[in-house]
Amino acid sequence: MPAPSPYPLTSRYHGVPVALHTEPDGRQVPYLRRRLLPSAEGLTPLAEHTVSAGDRPDLLAYRYLGSADQWWRIADANPVLDPRELTATPGRRITIALPGAVPGAGPGVGSG
Repeated sequence: MPAPSPYPLTSRYHGVPVALHTEPDGRQVPYLRRRLLPSAEGLTPLAEHTVSAGDRPDLLAYRYLGSADQWWRIADANPVLDPRELTATPGRRITIALPGAVPGAGPGVGSG
């Protein structure tokens, strides 16, 4: 039976397996295995947002998902290497989505 996740349900690392690396001196160092992004087919779109000057991923997460800490969900739905790319270009359209098994929540769920 796998150990419970050391991260809360809202963390992008929740459910990512912890592995152990053994150093030459025998010490074991825990690390997280690679986190795979969800496939586009596994996401449920909630809204599409047109970026305006001053937008930031954390502010959009609060608006659409009810928590600024969930910015990473927006980054997952719009594959970028750096989350700042999401809002760097006014006029860019980004998808607000959640994995199919995660219900949407938050006061601002809608399109913008």
